[in-house]
Amino acid sequence: MQFENTREFARKLDKEDNLSRYRDEFIFPKVNGKDVIYFVGNSLGLQPKTAQKYVNEIMKDWAELAVEGHFYAEKSWWDYHERFSEKLARVVGAKPSEVTVMNTLTVNLHLLMVSFYRPSGKRYKIICEEKAFPSDQYMISSQVRFHGYDPEDAIVEIKKRDGENNFRTEDVLEKIKEVGDECALVLIGGVNYYTGQVFDMETITKAGHDVGAFVGWDLAHAAGNIELKLSEWKVDFAAWCSYKYMNSGPGNASGCFINEKYHNKKDIPRFEGWWG
Repeated sequence: MQFENTREFARKLDKEDNLSRYRDEFIFPKVNGKDVIYFVGNSLGLQPKTAQKYVNEIMKDWAELAVEGHFYAEKSWWDYHERFSEKLARVVGAKPSEVTVMNTLTVNLHLLMVSFYRPSGKRYKIICEEKAFPSDQYMISSQVRFHGYDPEDAIVEIKKRDGENNFRTEDVLEKIKEVGDECALVLIGGVNYYTGQVFDMETITKAGHDVGAFVGWDLAHAAGNIELKLSEWKVDFAAWCSYKYMNSGPGNASGCFINEKYHNKKDIPRFEGWWG
C-alpha cells in the first residue's frame, strides 16, 4: 500500500482498520463534551474500561483479608509475577521463564547493567543512539561514572546523517565494527521515541555479539506496539514500561527480559533481594 497524504486515503484506512473495534474498550477524555482525538498513547495509554473493576477487586481483598491476601485473595498477590509471565512473554517474543514484572523501567535498566555492563581493560565503551530518551542518557552516564570512566569517552553515540530523520542500519553496524573490542555494551531504544523508527534489532544484536559485546534494548516504545522476538533474536536483555502501549496506568510496574542462556550462570554479578 502506497501512502497518500489525503483525507480520502485516511478515511479508507479507517474503514479498513480491523482493530478499530477496540476503541470502545477505552475511556477518552472529553473536551467541550466530545471525545478527544488521542495522539499521546506513546506517553500514557488511555484507561481501559475494565481497569477500575480490577483495582476495586484488589482494594476489596486488601480491606477484607489484609496480609492474608498474599495467599488467599481470589487473585493471590505473592505470585503475580509468575501469572503475568505467560502473557508478557507473548508480547515480547520470549519464554515465560525469561520475563518478569517488577519496578520501573530505569530501575530495571540499572539492575540489568549490574550484570551486563562489566567494563574491563580496553572493553569499557557503551554504544547508544544520539538523543536517546533523557532517562536513558542519565542512566547510562551515571553507570559509566560509577565505574570510574568519563562519559565523554566511554559513551559512543550513533548519529543520523545530515538532513536525514532516521538512523541507517548500515551506520549502526559500522559504528559497532569501528568500536570493536572496546565495546562492552550496545544499548539502544528499539523504537525511537522521536520518529517512531523501528531498529533492526536482530541484525544489530548479531553485530554486537560479533565484536564480543552484550546487547540490550530499551523497549519502552516497542512493547505492546510492534512484534518482538527477543528469544529468536538472541537479545541478551531488555526492559520496558507498561503504561504506554499496554495501558496499565501511571506508575505501574514495568517488565524485563533476560535470555535463558544466563539463568544458570553463577559468575554473573547481580543485586539480590526478596527472592534471593
